[in-house]
Amino acid sequence: MKDKKKKSVEELRPEYDFDYSKAVRGKYYRRLLDEGSNVVILEPDVAKAFHDSVSVNEALRSLLELTRSTNRLTSRSTGRAKKLRTG
Repeated sequence: MKDKKKKSVEELRPEYDFDYSKAVRGKYYRRLLDEGSNVVILEPDVAKAFHDSVSVNEALRSLLELTRSTNRLTSRSTGRAKKLRTG
């Protein structure tokens, strides 16, 4: 079984003969920018903490929710509560 697997990895079928001299670097770059695709490169230490894009999105959504709730707690008062107490 191992020999068969090793053999299939080492041999490339003739129909997979790629001609890299015709390759174009960044061929779809402009289209991805126009369509609004976001590609983010994570630093290796950060990438170790996340297994896939789903976990990254969940963490970022949690962080956004935390900042929204904290912002409400730390925003400046309009003075309304003081007026209600003294009024």
